[in-house]
Amino acid sequence: MHQLRDPRQGPHRPTTATPARRPGSVRRTTAITSLRPDGLQGPLHQHGRGRDLMTASDGDATVVAESEAHLLTEYTQGMLVREVSVVPEVPGTEQFVGARAGGGFRKVLDLQTGAERGSLPYLLLDDVPGATLVSGMAMSIASDEGAVDLDSWRGRVNKTEIRLQQADICAGWQSGGTLLANLEDGRPPVLLGPDAPDIADPDDPLGWIAFEPLPAYATRRIRRLDVWRTSTSDGDVVHADVFFRDTCTDGDANETVVHEYTVATTVDPDTMVITACAADARVLPWTECPQAVASAGRLVGWSVDDLRPEARAQLVGPSTCTHLNDVLRGLEDVHWLTNLLPT
Repeated sequence: MHQLRDPRQGPHRPTTATPARRPGSVRRTTAITSLRPDGLQGPLHQHGRGRDLMTASDGDATVVAESEAHLLTEYTQGMLVREVSVVPEVPGTEQFVGARAGGGFRKVLDLQTGAERGSLPYLLLDDVPGATLVSGMAMSIASDEGAVDLDSWRGRVNKTEIRLQQADICAGWQSGGTLLANLEDGRPPVLLGPDAPDIADPDDPLGWIAFEPLPAYATRRIRRLDVWRTSTSDGDVVHADVFFRDTCTDGDANETVVHEYTVATTVDPDTMVITACAADARVLPWTECPQAVASAGRLVGWSVDDLRPEARAQLVGPSTCTHLNDVLRGLEDVHWLTNLLPT
């Protein structure tokens, strides 16, 4: 198993446990698994699962909502979606067929489907571009191990896909940074992160949705969002505790962490305005990447409503992180989950 940390890499402090569910809370857990069972140069199969679990004041748990999504993306003429299904059914998901799984996917989601923002189906679909981007890490590992010709694969992908890796798009890709200084033939070297600890609580089988171990050359994105409410002398406060992790496997199915963040947030329940927001970089690939964590504090004063488009518009450039932005955009769901809190 991989243990050593390259000095060019960012933090290697993966989370090792999940906090106990709080009485009077709602927990959302999701996972999107990206596989290539038809061969590494074949289509990408993605399976997303999610669940909202309400824990009453006496500790009893009730499943409030569940959702699943399946997508198949072809790479023969670019990164194009060929099949998609969502349960519960979302009107308009057929509009994704023929669309890119990267740039433009979220525009289709917002303008051409009936997915409700804040709902589980919306989150699973909204996470597709990020999960698809991270799935390329498995291909880089496979290429490094001699299992696939990455150049020919990238040539097909780039026929229709906008190039995302450009200078100053984020902290890791900043001009003069470690990553750009270490490009090899236009690609960053493969630097594996720490082994992925099992964060499931054996005493709480409901703490996470279930997911199977990853096979070789696969990736997975998992999220946990806990929301609860407290009362103080100054009024009520909504708390949100976030865990976010991307992982990948090598040819021996060893699972390592690519990105991991935790975020602590408080929200005014009357206005849904964010009153505090702090991120912690647990695992990141490059030394400059943690510089982006300060961008989380910029959300103070923002409403969680419409947080996704606001984050897309304002959290840009080398002071931000593409993957942290995905974490912060997910805070829009706090309003939805606040409405599910037990009284």
